[in-house]
Amino acid sequence: MRLSVVHSTRYQYAAQVSRSTQYIRLTPYAAAQQRIVDWSLELPSPCVTMRDAFDNLTHVLTLDQPHEEIRLVARGTVEVSDVDDGEPAGRINPKVFLRDTVLTEPDDAIREFVEPMRAVIRSRPLIGVSDLMNAVLDRMPYKKGVTSADTSAAQSFAAGVGVCQDHTHVFIAACRALGVPARYVSGYAYSPDREVVASHAWAEAWLATRWVSFDISNARSVGGGHIKLAIGLDYLDACPVRGVRLGGGGEELATAAKVSPLS
Repeated sequence: MRLSVVHSTRYQYAAQVSRSTQYIRLTPYAAAQQRIVDWSLELPSPCVTMRDAFDNLTHVLTLDQPHEEIRLVARGTVEVSDVDDGEPAGRINPKVFLRDTVLTEPDDAIREFVEPMRAVIRSRPLIGVSDLMNAVLDRMPYKKGVTSADTSAAQSFAAGVGVCQDHTHVFIAACRALGVPARYVSGYAYSPDREVVASHAWAEAWLATRWVSFDISNARSVGGGHIKLAIGLDYLDACPVRGVRLGGGGEELATAAKVSPLS
């Protein structure tokens, strides 16, 4: 399937920003399940391009002149496989993804939740981790407006609801508590019944010899409509845009992504 993507991001500030730096991960990840046909970024100024610690293609945008707004647009076409058969380890040892972070640290409630699944995951990893995906969604139905970008896995699990970011953090925390390496994935997910979507998030777990994807919010594997942008230990490593600024006061963020199929 070929998918067309247009993703716009706009930051508006209450006061003038004297200087800012944005780390932009808005170019699809180099993966066997997807091929970039064409892709471009519209940025307000030239930038530096690099690979970060997780091999994400990252554009570093530094604005030294005073500004009150930043506009970013990513657009292009990506060909995706109908089925995700998993990925090999690559250059990063999967054990790196056993490391807890502030956003994925499991608390006692999460450890108690996953402990009954330990035996199945040890004997039948794919079935066990698939059951874990469904259990997380059952325990935390999808609901907007309760959590935010800095809500941790423990906090969203206690709230009992969340969005894709929260489902992914709790799933990762649970996997790591059971000794299964797991990593966060940011990207897009096309659905035939809606073209305008927010940026999506899912997880990949290391099972035997490959990274296997789990879209927790949709209770399914990845394939046929998912475009991977970036990976990391948690949201902060893989989020599409992350930055720092000097000045500006309050901030308003508006973002929209449209994903549509091409013949």
